[in-house]
Amino acid sequence: MQQREERSLPDLKIAWRNLRRAISLALGAHTPATIGMAAVTLVAAVLPVSQAWVGKLIIDGVASASVGGAFRTAGVWVALQPVLPWLALELALVTLSSVASQGRALFEHVLHARLSHEINTAIMRKALTLDLQFFEQAQFYDKLQNARREADRRALTILNTGFSALQNVIQLVSFAVVLFSFSPLIALVLFGASLPLFQAQNRYSRINFRLLTWRAPEARRMSYFEQMLTDKEATKEIKLFGLGELLLGRYEKLFWKFYREDAALARSSSLISLVYGLLANLAYYGAYAWIVWRAVIGVATLGDMSLYLAMFRQSQSSFQGLLRQVNDLYESALFMTNLYEYLEMKPHLPVSPTPRTVRIAGPHEIEFEHVSFSYPNKPGWALHDVSLKIHDGEKLALVGENGAGKTTFIKLLTRLYDPTEGRILLDGIDLREYDPESLRAAIGVIFQDFVRYQTTAGENIAFGQVSALDDRERIERAAEKGGADEVIAELPEGFETMLGHWFGQGRDLSGGQWQKIALGRAFMRDAAVLVLDEPTSALDAAREYEIFQRFRELTAGKIAILISHRFSTVRMADRIAVIEKGELIEFGSHAELLALGGIYARLFNMQAEGYR
Repeated sequence: MQQREERSLPDLKIAWRNLRRAISLALGAHTPATIGMAAVTLVAAVLPVSQAWVGKLIIDGVASASVGGAFRTAGVWVALQPVLPWLALELALVTLSSVASQGRALFEHVLHARLSHEINTAIMRKALTLDLQFFEQAQFYDKLQNARREADRRALTILNTGFSALQNVIQLVSFAVVLFSFSPLIALVLFGASLPLFQAQNRYSRINFRLLTWRAPEARRMSYFEQMLTDKEATKEIKLFGLGELLLGRYEKLFWKFYREDAALARSSSLISLVYGLLANLAYYGAYAWIVWRAVIGVATLGDMSLYLAMFRQSQSSFQGLLRQVNDLYESALFMTNLYEYLEMKPHLPVSPTPRTVRIAGPHEIEFEHVSFSYPNKPGWALHDVSLKIHDGEKLALVGENGAGKTTFIKLLTRLYDPTEGRILLDGIDLREYDPESLRAAIGVIFQDFVRYQTTAGENIAFGQVSALDDRERIERAAEKGGADEVIAELPEGFETMLGHWFGQGRDLSGGQWQKIALGRAFMRDAAVLVLDEPTSALDAAREYEIFQRFRELTAGKIAILISHRFSTVRMADRIAVIEKGELIEFGSHAELLALGGIYARLFNMQAEGYR
C-alpha cells in the first residue's frame, strides 16, 4: 500500500496531462458541441447566485411592505409593485436555467456518439499500423482490453465532469464573495470540512484504477470462457466432451474473485466516506444555526438570512460536488492512460525513408540468404540458417511437419516479420527497402486459417483485391479459378448471398466450400507471387488434384509457393524444400529427392503406402 501511495504525485501529473488530452479529443470529435457545453456551463454557473440575490430582494421587499403597513394603506397591488420586476427577473432566470439544462443534455448526447466513434476509430486505426508480432503476444491484448474497456465512457465523464467542476468553481467564487463578507471564519470552516472526504475518495480511486488495470489478463480469460460457452463452433466439442460445467466453473471462480476484491474496496470506501460525511454535515448545520441566531437577534434581515442560508446550502453542495468531481476527473484521467499508452505504441518493422515499389510484371527472383528467425519472447529458432533461391516462374513446395517453420517462411516473405539474422531479397533488393504495402500487394496469399468474412459471397472473393471490389467480371473469373463458382451457383442470391451465421439470412458453408471461396479470393489478386498455405486441406484428394492442375496453368510465368501435406500435390512442384525444426534439410525436384532416399522419400513412400 505504501508503494501505491508514493506514486500519487506522478499520478496527478498523468491525470492532468490526460485531462488536457481528453478536452482536445472532444474538440476534435465535435467542436460546436464542445463549445456549446462550455457556453451553457458559464450561464448555469452564474444563475444560482443571481437567483439567490433576487430572492433576497423579493423577501426584503415583501417584509418592508408588511412592516410598513403598505398593504393596508395603499392596497396589495400598489404595495407589491416594487417587487414585481424582481419576480419577473426571477422567472426569466428560472427559464434560462431550463434552457441551459436542455442545451447541455443535447450537446452531451451529440458528444457521446462522436467521442465513442472517435476513440473506437483511433483504436482500430492504430491496430492497422501495428505489426503482426503485437497480435501474437498476450501483453498486447491486455493493453487493447484496457484501452477499449472504458475509454469512451471515461472521456465523456472527463468532459461532463470537467464542465460541471468549472461550473461549481464559478459558483463557489460568487458564493465566497457573499459568504466572506458575512463571516470569513464560517466560510473557511464550511469549506474545510469537506477536504478529508475528498482525500479519502481520491485514495480509493487510485486503488480502484490499479486494481482494474492489473486484473486485465484474468478479465480476458473470463471473457474467453464466456465466449467459448456461447460460440457456435465450440459448442459441438464442449457438449461432446462434457466441458460445459468445467469451463463455467472457471468463469465463476474468476467472477467471485473479482467480486470479493470489489466488495472489500466498496465497504472500506463507504465506511470512511460515511464518517467524513457526518463531520461535514455537523459543520454545515452548526453554521446554519449560527445564521438563524443572527437573524433572530436582528443583526441580519430576513432577506439576508434567506440569501446566506441559500449560499450556505448551495455552497456546501457545490463544494462537496466539486471535490467529488475532481476525484472523478482524477480517476477517469488515470483510466485514459490505458488508451494513450495503446495509441502511443509504435510498429517494430522499420520503413525505408525512400521505399521502393514492387513491379508486378516479371521476371522475378526470390532469395533467402542465411535467414534465421526467432519469435519474440520464445526460445529457440523458428527458422535457422535457411538459404535458397526461387527462380522466375518456378513452383516451390514446402514440406515438413506441423511447427517445422513453413508458415514462418511465408510470414517472412510477406514481411509480416523481419529476419532475426540474414536477409530476403526480391529481384536482388532487400525486402526492407520496399514499401510494405506495395510488397504485400504484389503477393497473393491464402493461409490455412483463412478468414471467413461474414459478408456477401462476392465480397468474400473481392476482398482479395479491394480496388476491384465492384468489378463483377473479375470476381466471377476469380471464383471460377478457385472452384468457388459451383458453390455460389447453389446459393439463393448468388454472389449477393450473405455468408456465415452472424447475421440474418446468412448461409453457412461447409469447410470445403469456405476453402473454395478463399481460393477464389487468392486468385482475385493479379500478383507477382502466389502463396497457398494448406489451401485445400478440407477438399477431397480428387478436387485438390484438379485445383492444382489448374493452379499450374493459372500461375504460368509466375512464382508460386505451395504448402501441403499431400504428396500427390507436392510432387507437381518444380522443386521441393523439406524443412525440419526450422532448418532446410533437403532441396530439389521430386525425382531428385526420391533418389536421395532421405526424409522426403520416406514420407512420400509412407503416404503412398496408405493408398495401396
